[in-house]
Amino acid sequence: MSGSHNHAAPTHGKAFAVGIGLNLAFVAVEATFGFLSDSLALLADAGHNLSDILGLVLAWGASVLARRKPTERHTYGLRSSSILAALLNGLLLLVAVGGIAWEAIRRLGEPAPVASGTVMLVAGVGIVINTATALMFWKGRKNDLNIRGAFLHMAADAGVSLAVVLAGALIYFTGWLWLDPVVTLLIAALIFFSTWGLLKDSVNLALHAVPENIDMGAVRERLSKAPGVAQVHDLHVWAMSTTEAALTAHLVVRDAQVNDQLVSQLKKRLHDEFGIHHVTLQLEAVTLSDCCQLAPM
Repeated sequence: MSGSHNHAAPTHGKAFAVGIGLNLAFVAVEATFGFLSDSLALLADAGHNLSDILGLVLAWGASVLARRKPTERHTYGLRSSSILAALLNGLLLLVAVGGIAWEAIRRLGEPAPVASGTVMLVAGVGIVINTATALMFWKGRKNDLNIRGAFLHMAADAGVSLAVVLAGALIYFTGWLWLDPVVTLLIAALIFFSTWGLLKDSVNLALHAVPENIDMGAVRERLSKAPGVAQVHDLHVWAMSTTEAALTAHLVVRDAQVNDQLVSQLKKRLHDEFGIHHVTLQLEAVTLSDCCQLAPM
């Protein structure tokens, strides 16, 4: 017995559209002034922002695909596309980090003059744009790994822009040109650590691991202690998307207690207590004497 429901997550379409538009305009400005001022930190930030735009496009596309209805070919719809987008976003960020770090190391040996005033002005604009975009995804970040990826992209960008402003100020007052590549390396480290958790979680979901917010032991206990349930086996919990989880299980029950009410109650409790939306329970009826001989699992 199973439940069929539509629990599509909101697409955050307006937030994605505004975020992509603002960041496209900012990347064009930042890259231009980065070349003119010969600031590696500014160019690195522009490159990172460009990868974030692609990340936002991926996340937006996945959130839209996740709302597609099931078909004969894709019986769960395209919910899992949100997991793939989160995974690709993590990988994209790591590639960006590698490129930024490599160029920063090269520049350490060849420091170049930097127009620090221009750097501070452009990066300051970046702080405003990236913070505003990140706040658009603030509420959705807790319950959706895909939205969390978009939020992390923008939050990291705001932090990066702040670091660039501070580097520009220090270069202006001290003349230490080596600060530009050093700050760039710090930016790369910040991006890496903010990305690692996202990448780890998305890989686990792609491998059908139990979502971190679900306690498998507590789920098993809830099922096994239900009235009339003698044993639970073949219990599986996995993520269907970055917002939805599914469960299948075999319940060994006593003949007299096999009814739809038991199944309905269990589905409601699994939804309310663990956030599991899609539940399939197979009931196996046994006699009382057989039930007493079953070993707990």
